[in-house]
Amino acid sequence: MAGNPAFVKRCGFQTESEIIGLTDSSIFSPRLAQKYRKDDERVISTGKPLLGIIELFPNRGGTPEWFVTDKLPLHDTSGKICGLCGTVRSYEAQRAAMQPYLELAAVADHLKLHFREKLDLPSLAKIAGMSVRQFERKFRATFQMTPQDYMIRMRIIEACDLLFRTNLPVTTVALDAGFYDHSDFARQFRRQMGQTASQYRLERRQQIADLSP
Repeated sequence: MAGNPAFVKRCGFQTESEIIGLTDSSIFSPRLAQKYRKDDERVISTGKPLLGIIELFPNRGGTPEWFVTDKLPLHDTSGKICGLCGTVRSYEAQRAAMQPYLELAAVADHLKLHFREKLDLPSLAKIAGMSVRQFERKFRATFQMTPQDYMIRMRIIEACDLLFRTNLPVTTVALDAGFYDHSDFARQFRRQMGQTASQYRLERRQQIADLSP
């Protein structure tokens, strides 16, 4: 029924209208077409999506290459399965895009557990296996922020959770989230969230109240 420009060209066509109405066997080799058809039938018969399928798919040059495919069932207004939607993305490109994050995964995990503590750049650089200067440059390029800003955002996330889930005073929330004083917390919270902690608490609870039957 539809195909985006990248998919159309990857299948060897120039326009979407050329591909509409064709079956897998009209586009791909018999072996690939059989595999795609089998997966499609499984999604339609079970109603369950197939996610993260690593399989061969033609690249722009028509040569089979490894791609990651997701297939999800589509339902009509009555809830009956009427078709499916598939997405295809390059496995190599995805792995390349993820590589910088994977290189700093241990650091990110450490900050998630120790965001309340004082930032120790030498220790973080050691975890990453880099010099401090290399680490700071790599971290900024990967996350588009400094390690300090990343840690502050982790603290803000924790503060938001505490404000919503508990009735703790705002000052206590600030200290429990890792901020050293209320003024620093107030400044950082407004900077990140665009409102005060008290306003956030009131607004979030009102939203939940409005959704309650």
